[in-house]
Amino acid sequence: MTGAGNNTYLLASGGEAVLIDTGVGERRHLADLETALGDVAARLTLVAATHGHRDHVAGAPAIAATHPSASFVKYPWPDEDARHPVRWSPIDEGDTIAIGGEEIVALRTPGHSPDHLAFWHEATGALFTGDLVVAGGSVMIHASRGGHLADYMASLERILLLAPRVLYPAHGQPIDDPAAIVTAYLAHRRMRERQVVEALRAGHADVETIAESIYHDLEPALMPAARENVLAHLEKLRADGIAAGQNGRWQLS
Repeated sequence: MTGAGNNTYLLASGGEAVLIDTGVGERRHLADLETALGDVAARLTLVAATHGHRDHVAGAPAIAATHPSASFVKYPWPDEDARHPVRWSPIDEGDTIAIGGEEIVALRTPGHSPDHLAFWHEATGALFTGDLVVAGGSVMIHASRGGHLADYMASLERILLLAPRVLYPAHGQPIDDPAAIVTAYLAHRRMRERQVVEALRAGHADVETIAESIYHDLEPALMPAARENVLAHLEKLRADGIAAGQNGRWQLS
């Protein structure tokens, strides 16, 4: 589910450095972090997590062991945060993180997860987007673990209004045409919603059969993610008054 792997971003200025996301504690990543800090002659002062999924925070204890003076911040998600035992300090919408003479601003962008943040560097128009977008792919909305499709689409709309110059996602390459990618993401979600409605209209009544009717040629290993996306769409349709569900059975309202 992580494609070619995870991206973490080291931002340095004036001898201080902030790391966005932690990776998973993989030895080579930790070694690369030490090399990068040496290259920019900076001390790691803070680690900021975009959200609490394992591939973004599981490396926190290993980094804390090597950098005991560094602080760790994220938007709270207590049940998940407890899985990765460092002292997490809360950060929320509009909070700033100083890096030498620079700063980044935390933006609440929930949907992929309930605690999701993006980090904005206005001076360069750079937005560090976590799992909001992935160049060349789509993002799973993990509905059974706090994902929320309406919130996710609102977060995408927020990116459009912000008009960043470049997006730095947690997976895949930087995105230098944010408006095109985000617009395509929104169109894709609306298309999937229409497909779910058509599947309900055709008599498919549970998440599994709806997913199978939509994702015809998907690799079997990816079907659990497809089912999560279908569930996210169904929950949004329920909130919109278009569908109703009970005991795992769904129908149009």
